Amino acid sequence: MITRRMALGASMGAAAAALAPGDAFARVAASSVLTDAMAGTQTPGMAALVIRNWRAEREMVAGVRKLGDPTPVARGDRWHLGSDGKAMTATLVAHAVEQGALSWTSRLDQLLPDLAAVMHPSYRDVTLPDLLSHRSGLPENIVDIEKFFAFYGDPAPPREQRSRYLAEALTDPPVVEKRTTQSYSNTGLLAAGAAVERAMGDAFEALIGRHVFTPLRMRSVSLDPYGGSREPRGHVDGRIADQERDANPRFFAPAGNFRMTLNDWSRFCIDHLNGERGRGRLLRQESYRFLHTPQGETTAALGWGRQERAAGRQGPVLVHAGSDGNWFALVMLFPATGEGVLVAANAGESMGGDAAGLGTLRALAATVSRPAETPAQ
Repeated sequence: MITRRMALGASMGAAAAALAPGDAFARVAASSVLTDAMAGTQTPGMAALVIRNWRAEREMVAGVRKLGDPTPVARGDRWHLGSDGKAMTATLVAHAVEQGALSWTSRLDQLLPDLAAVMHPSYRDVTLPDLLSHRSGLPENIVDIEKFFAFYGDPAPPREQRSRYLAEALTDPPVVEKRTTQSYSNTGLLAAGAAVERAMGDAFEALIGRHVFTPLRMRSVSLDPYGGSREPRGHVDGRIADQERDANPRFFAPAGNFRMTLNDWSRFCIDHLNGERGRGRLLRQESYRFLHTPQGETTAALGWGRQERAAGRQGPVLVHAGSDGNWFALVMLFPATGEGVLVAANAGESMGGDAAGLGTLRALAATVSRPAETPAQ
């Protein structure tokens, strides 16, 4: 189990593509792009997909589903996206706002009135944009980690568990002053998910399926972090991850317990690319643009990071990285050109899943958008 920060920021900006576009495109056409990136790491398997002209290209795969089993990774396998699912939670929140069930300006003590008396006073006037852009001041996770461990094996419905988690986590003091800087917080996304549940009268898992996944025909999605025996498995510290202790508990879904195929993930990403030009299926154009707009003086948008350049390519670009410690996933989207790159690995940082993911992203990024302009001296 790990609930660590995984926003794609400075590390991505430093990952400049080393290949010229023409050379990179020829290399991408070969299946070696993934195996080259995996070389020198312990990553068992990977998948990647390029979006070009608002359409998904054929998925690329390499490696095996799990250590000790020669079964290769297959197109259409499901991958754990970790915190890359936060953009999906933000999209559900935006839908609730459009429906009048929520307001961007409502205070947290109004959104979660049952917890108003126990939450730290600093959080009472925090808003949904603050929560979704990590500007609430909330710690990354509940400070007392033993209280987090207590949720493993808890038979209560995830919605009930989230409420109990928040009753504890919202008492933790802030780590930074709210709305001054970005301080990555899974608890903030869990609070936003709970606010949607209260406003719309159903569990987060049902709501996001009904209002995000079903309209986009994303049929492979599971919010259960534990995959079946015939699916890729996450890996950590040179071994197959223990699904009951290394993964996050089931209640963690709004902060990043999303598993799906890369094709389904691309459906969501393409909808956001189309949303910028008024062709999204889920939201109005202004809602997509608001979700993609950095808050305050940060690069943190709502469920996304937004940068002027990334991996040596010219933006604006929407970025994020996700990991529960056992997987690693990356997304990079260029709304202006309808292009993007999605990458997933079934290993966490301890086995080089991050290095393999970034290596793949660098190679594929060299085939989309255009080279970043040289900053003025």
